Amino acid sequence: MRALRLTAWQAEPEFVEVPVPEPGPGEVLIKVAGAGACHSDLHVMEWPEGTLPYRLPFTLGHETAGWVEALGPGVTRPQPGEAVIVYGPWGCGWCYQCTRGAENYCQRASEIPYAGGGLGVDGGMAEYLLVPSPRLLVPLGDLDPRRAAALADAALTPYHAIKKSLAMLRPGSAAVVIGVGGLGHAAVQLLRELSPATIIAVDVAADKLRLAEAAGADHALLADDEAAAEIRKLTAGHGATLVVDCVGADATMATAAAVAAVESDVAVVGLAGGTLPLRYGTLPWDASVRIPYWGTRTELIEVVALAAAGRLNLHVETFPLEQAREVYRKLRAGEVSGRAVLLPHG
Repeated sequence: MRALRLTAWQAEPEFVEVPVPEPGPGEVLIKVAGAGACHSDLHVMEWPEGTLPYRLPFTLGHETAGWVEALGPGVTRPQPGEAVIVYGPWGCGWCYQCTRGAENYCQRASEIPYAGGGLGVDGGMAEYLLVPSPRLLVPLGDLDPRRAAALADAALTPYHAIKKSLAMLRPGSAAVVIGVGGLGHAAVQLLRELSPATIIAVDVAADKLRLAEAAGADHALLADDEAAAEIRKLTAGHGATLVVDCVGADATMATAAAVAAVESDVAVVGLAGGTLPLRYGTLPWDASVRIPYWGTRTELIEVVALAAAGRLNLHVETFPLEQAREVYRKLRAGEVSGRAVLLPHG
């Protein structure tokens, strides 16, 4: 089968012919329906050797859904043919965090040379994906796995970030989403469905702001020198109770700090490598800065339930797997609206 693999650091991925894997004891083979192209993939490609503990080569694609193709010895469910989504973070499966479903915070992560399928070990940008345990699969029911693939990260990551702050978002409060790409437009939808807060979206591109409005933002602002002042104006000078920075660059983190309210949360989920100096005066009183990572398996089940109920509808652009390299070029240039998903089987 053809697989899109990272074969060298700071290089473009390549299509390589690899054998279809056979599931061993405890493993599940998935026929891939869709694999999302994430901006974090670009960082993995761009970072120099030694930045990550991953071993090359490996197939990209950490956002995957499909159908169960075959079960390894000892596995009895899910049944072949069932539509499933793959929980992305793969931990040890035995520590406290993993046993409560939070493999994103595995306590033995430093001992494992990968973070999940597509991140150090073969992922979903191929016709088939070998999943090491059925614990990493969540049933999709009637959802189309081609379009549901993006729920595994683009929806789960902002859901995890927002969920911790929901109790703070009372009527009259405001939430700001910076960067309306794959994660950002999902964050806007989730805030609209789960909270009474006024939602303010910020981006550098007009088409992304239109996407934010379609997703339910009350206000969509261009990321310029006036954005922070405009947010303060929209919030009667108080600022935002929650800021979700889906970029994580110096400029966006500075904006997040400038618009945060007293007793607010700033959640930085973007991986652009920015810094936020922390000292008296850089943030309001009792403001907290968090760097959440992905989400728990239980939260993925909740995200799937929202999608199944029609309350979460990600904007997805689909492409044949053969166009993967072009999709990544479009993603790097900011030309993808919402989430791009690659379809190995059409």
